[in-house]
Amino acid sequence: MQSYLKHYIDGAWVDSDGGKRHQVIDPATEQPTTEITLGSEADVNKAVAAAKKAFKTWSQSTVEERIALMERIIAGYKARIPDLAAATSREMGAPISFANMAQAPAGLGHFMGTLAALKEFSFSEQAAKGARVVHEPIGVVAMITPWNWPLNQICAKVAPALAAGNTMVLKPSEEAPTNAMILAEILEEAGVPAGVFNLVNGDGPTVGAALSAHKDVDMVSFTGSTRAGIAVATAAAATVKRVHQELGGKAPNVVLEGAKLGEVLPPTLAGVIANTGQSCIAPTRLLVHKSQVNEAEEVVKAIMEATQVDSPEKQGAHIGPVVNKAQFEKIQDLIQSALDEGARLVTGGVGRPDGRNAGYYVKPTVLADVTPDMRIYREETFGPVATITTYEDSEQAVEMANDTDYGLSATISGDPAEASKIAGKLRAGLVTINAWGPNGATPFGGYKSSGNGREGGKWGLTDFMEVKTIIGENAA
Repeated sequence: MQSYLKHYIDGAWVDSDGGKRHQVIDPATEQPTTEITLGSEADVNKAVAAAKKAFKTWSQSTVEERIALMERIIAGYKARIPDLAAATSREMGAPISFANMAQAPAGLGHFMGTLAALKEFSFSEQAAKGARVVHEPIGVVAMITPWNWPLNQICAKVAPALAAGNTMVLKPSEEAPTNAMILAEILEEAGVPAGVFNLVNGDGPTVGAALSAHKDVDMVSFTGSTRAGIAVATAAAATVKRVHQELGGKAPNVVLEGAKLGEVLPPTLAGVIANTGQSCIAPTRLLVHKSQVNEAEEVVKAIMEATQVDSPEKQGAHIGPVVNKAQFEKIQDLIQSALDEGARLVTGGVGRPDGRNAGYYVKPTVLADVTPDMRIYREETFGPVATITTYEDSEQAVEMANDTDYGLSATISGDPAEASKIAGKLRAGLVTINAWGPNGATPFGGYKSSGNGREGGKWGLTDFMEVKTIIGENAA
């Protein structure tokens, strides 16, 4: 078992002040794989103080200095991709091939996209005669990130915050912390000044809550569940800091009437399968025209039954386990609740796949005859589980797609020209057609209970800045 017991504060790896040991469990073996220290409020106070001090100088750095630093970070990141992938695979269960191909490079993509945006960004513009508008860094940014795409979520915050001239304190998920600690090493080696980036491991109720409520934190950026996001916003309210959130989702997949199902469903069902379904934008709610439901069941069944489940250590295109026991049990409970409420099992079901007696492995599952009043239609599953619900016409399909508390993403499967006619009617921050993933150069974030911030490209950069108006500087 590996040990990473220190926090990274003010440019040094330091012991915790009153923290406690925590074992990270390998989801494939259910055995400890890493030991860290869950930090304390005292650790948070030290990290915030370091960030506040460093802000005085880093906020005055030039764009050219930030560009040069980002370029060094990118070079260092590329060299450490194998290490980042191995840590992610071991702690959250992503197969090593997927971790090398998608998980680790996702974080790199945010640094590269932010660098491109920084080079083109206008920090000052003349808005009217005698009036100038400038973009300035916010201050100390607290970052609280999840385990499902750990590097993607961390770098979507660190890159723009750094490029904007902010300083920061990161609390990565205690379920998958080592990749964040490797990132800290990359940033240190690249020359990020002491105090600009700080990392305190910990849990939500202690470190997360302390960061959210801290009077010297100017912004908190959170990615995670809607329930936890509400707690963060509540804690932050007393200090009127900016709260930037990317929360849960329950994405629909509107399968257009007459669609060539064998062509359009594989690329959109990939979003339910990839990362073992542990993606907030997974398009799990298939809405299928009643005339094609039988065909859709057969196509979806074949795709899910062809999905192999195997060890994260093995190379290949299979899926691994879900992250932990709690997530495994939640998925099992949702599948069983659907069956109890009248859904019909097409393939998969409760329990581990055949031959698996240990590890948090889930059967790729398809449920038909699912109705909007069922729990599984409304609650985020976060596993390789797809549901099929029928609709009568396109108007009803749009209404059903929007009938959710969430609005992070929506998918349309079918003719692109027909899809574009309803894309504007879907209440979601991301709409994909015959695909499911985002584009790093575009803004990513949700409507409704899915959040209120945007990450990616110039939009992500802007969200980590204040806007100031200066009037009269050209007066006679």
